[in-house]
Amino acid sequence: MFLLTPPEVRDLEPFTRLPDAFRTRQHSDWSRANRGGHATDSFLEGPVVDAQGQLYVADIPFGRIFRIDAAGGWTLVAEYDGEPNGMKFVDAGTLLITDYRNGLMRLDIASGRVEPWLDRRNSERFKGVNDLVFDTQGNLYFTDQGQTGLHDPTGRLYRLRPSGQLDLLLANVPSPNGVALSPDQKVLYLAVTRGNCVWRVPLLPDGSVAKVSQFFTSYGPSGPDGLAVDERGRLLVANPGLGYVWVLNTRAEPELVLRGAPGASITNMAFGGEGQRTLYVTDSTHGAVLRAEPGAAGLPLAVPGTSTRPLP
Repeated sequence: MFLLTPPEVRDLEPFTRLPDAFRTRQHSDWSRANRGGHATDSFLEGPVVDAQGQLYVADIPFGRIFRIDAAGGWTLVAEYDGEPNGMKFVDAGTLLITDYRNGLMRLDIASGRVEPWLDRRNSERFKGVNDLVFDTQGNLYFTDQGQTGLHDPTGRLYRLRPSGQLDLLLANVPSPNGVALSPDQKVLYLAVTRGNCVWRVPLLPDGSVAKVSQFFTSYGPSGPDGLAVDERGRLLVANPGLGYVWVLNTRAEPELVLRGAPGASITNMAFGGEGQRTLYVTDSTHGAVLRAEPGAAGLPLAVPGTSTRPLP
């Protein structure tokens, strides 16, 4: 009988927490629908690191974007009427945001101005976009999760080409969430939260997808959320229901488990620090950022430049 080697288990260490000056526990439309009706003072998501090593995070229920410096100091960059989640850089001064309420939004970091980028498809609103990733050709892959799940497996995966063409790649996903690309960009990994798994989505040369399969299966009350890939091709999976980051080899075997404190909800992550070897992780339950060094640098994220925009 073949038995897998048990993965190494390490604790995530505290880095910084949202200052009390930014915390006011209250109800919101988002918390009523997504936090069991409980009031909340924040829910952090979408970490991304700029070229200077500064970390940006989104606060979903209160429409806020924060910048965190190397010492753990927080600055409010933007506050607007929305529910921001995933974020990626379009260029050095612009963040693209998947906003559950408004669709794709663009943030000018210098001014704090947030404006629509792609709010509808064929005049129809999205269900509730969640996360995104660019490839080196400027294609944008993003998920449209809404309130889908096993009861309603109609979540979507889209690709927005630099020309402005929007392709619907999948429309049968029970809660599509985080997305990440393999090092050769021939495979997209898709977190399927309510299915408690990660799908493997081959990207074919003609632009289609085929033979989509289940790559990894988790367990617990809430399944995979944010994803990342390191330079070794390992897939890192944030699992909020367990408070874990799974570090999986190319066979989907866990090599390492990074564990949050009891009660932590580990939602997403980004590589930064010297040599991109530090993993920064959002603990949304506690309004905190944790960190670890998982043993390999993060795979560099594509930054497409200002030419990559959808057509009007």
